[in-house]
Amino acid sequence: MSSNAAQTDTFEARMERVFGPETELDRRFAEDPGIVAYGETWWRDHYESLSQLGYILRPRYHPKWTPPWRATGRHYTEYEEGHRRGGSSVIMDAMRASDGTYVTLKKLDFVHSRSSTEEVDINNYLSSHDLLSDPRNHCARAIQILQMPDEQNVYILVMPLLRPFDDPGFTTIGEAVAFFTQIFEGLQFLHEHRVAHRDCCEGNILMDATPMYPEPWHPVELKRRRDWKGKAQHWTRTEHPVKYYYIDYGLSQHFKSDSSQTWPPLTLPAHGGDKTAPENQQDKWNTPCNPFATDIYYLGNLIRESFMQNYYGFGFMKKLVADMVKNEPSKRPEINEVVTRFAKIRESLHAWKLRSRAIPRKEWKIVTLWRYPQHIAQTIRFVVMRRRAIPDP
Repeated sequence: MSSNAAQTDTFEARMERVFGPETELDRRFAEDPGIVAYGETWWRDHYESLSQLGYILRPRYHPKWTPPWRATGRHYTEYEEGHRRGGSSVIMDAMRASDGTYVTLKKLDFVHSRSSTEEVDINNYLSSHDLLSDPRNHCARAIQILQMPDEQNVYILVMPLLRPFDDPGFTTIGEAVAFFTQIFEGLQFLHEHRVAHRDCCEGNILMDATPMYPEPWHPVELKRRRDWKGKAQHWTRTEHPVKYYYIDYGLSQHFKSDSSQTWPPLTLPAHGGDKTAPENQQDKWNTPCNPFATDIYYLGNLIRESFMQNYYGFGFMKKLVADMVKNEPSKRPEINEVVTRFAKIRESLHAWKLRSRAIPRKEWKIVTLWRYPQHIAQTIRFVVMRRRAIPDP
């Protein structure tokens, strides 16, 4: 045996020890990456059960589905049915059979995952009639919570179909200010009701972009239409204001008002999407911290990384964000102070500043110059149409 073959055998043996022996599904997936595989198979196997509960998955997940690209010579990504949801296998898109509404399904497995009944309780609480009437409630509403008939420990959380908060991108400073306003008042609402989100980072703040899109977008290929007939055209947030929502309460805690616990509460750190909070570092994993102060850090860091580091023109947030991300949690402002200070910042911004273009830092200067006349013309049109500089919904 050659040295190269020995090295290959050693690598393959190591891979087998780490990931286990190659399965038939592994071999099939290697031959055709467009097939239904791995985390998707649960949804395919429960297609009929979900249909009986009133929710229809895409044709890809029908039990009798066969890949339409076979024997055509075309790549699977050319077909709508060739696109799977990336990331977590607990999330799936569907259509409500009763009215054709597109929704998101989240699988909560109380036995084989970290899901807990507290996540269901918090979703029910935040979606209750009394709390939904509060305009500061920016928590994605639980449309329905279903129990799977064949798996007693598995529930399905039905939520609206939303998009990432920054897709499509922000076109003006005022659009970003509207976003800041909503996420601050949304966190104020949560904290006022003694709910610490504990994972309010980039992936868990989404946007209901329905007002922006004349035709539904595809749930996986967001830039395509749902019917796969070209690009999903859209308006700007200034033309059609949107609302932003917090999602995912898998790490959240609701500190009941009748609890005898001291305030603010101290709990062990929760390790969500943002790994940068000082109290979440390895040397402090066993040190209880204030989860409400960590929420403040997460929002401050989101604004710092997604806006101040990515765009020009957000220097007005520098002082507030610096205080929100202080290393010592007790020195960060509470959410009521954040809301008050931001309201003053918002009021101080002139219309010309708010209507100015949010210019990406990585954009070439020649592109910025080329887009400047277009932005001026669009701004004049918005002023004539009396579109607000801060497009609050």
